[in-house]
Amino acid sequence: MKSDVRVHGFLLWAAIGLLMPLGILTIRMSYKQQGRRRKILFYLHLVFQILSVLLVTAGAILSLRSFENSFDNNHQKIGLVLYGAIWVQTAVGFFRPRRGNGRRSSWYFLHWILGTMISLVGIINIYTGLKAYTRRTLTSTSLYTILFTVQVCFMAFFYLFQDKWDFIQKQGVLISGSADDVEAVTPSDPVILQTDSNNQKVLILPAESCAKRNALKNLFD
Repeated sequence: MKSDVRVHGFLLWAAIGLLMPLGILTIRMSYKQQGRRRKILFYLHLVFQILSVLLVTAGAILSLRSFENSFDNNHQKIGLVLYGAIWVQTAVGFFRPRRGNGRRSSWYFLHWILGTMISLVGIINIYTGLKAYTRRTLTSTSLYTILFTVQVCFMAFFYLFQDKWDFIQKQGVLISGSADDVEAVTPSDPVILQTDSNNQKVLILPAESCAKRNALKNLFD
């Protein structure tokens, strides 16, 4: 029984705690790529998500065969809802409209919000699973909890950093005054130096360089 619980926990951690977040990170990386690299990242996303679905299914089968499933605790209830949501998300993923289709934006939003919620709730359920394991086996899971928390924090940082990296790189100061006061601008950004009516120099950056791109905007690029 104890070994089955460990295998179940490992399968669900690998699926929901590792592969699904990796799939999200890779598809976000693909937004800024073109050509072959973009396709590679897309297929990595696809592979990660398919593997996660297979591992979740294996973990669910093991749970049904080996454990008493009375669904009287939060871990089992959340797990059941997650399992159904994961298969719904899988079906949504395979029915992706082509670019230019009027339903593409709605599909993209649904796929994004459902995938994000599954990952967040799945991470929470891993913590409830660790607590359930401690109650059932009287074995401390403090080390696993700490390691998993470090992993989650790293992935969350990388997720947020992805969205801000371009914005950070393009940070330049738009001022009116002498040219000596102008701070560094990313070399790849085209700039225009104009003289206004007061004979002062003004550095003008293109609007896209100063625009703050958030996660939702990236989705629909």
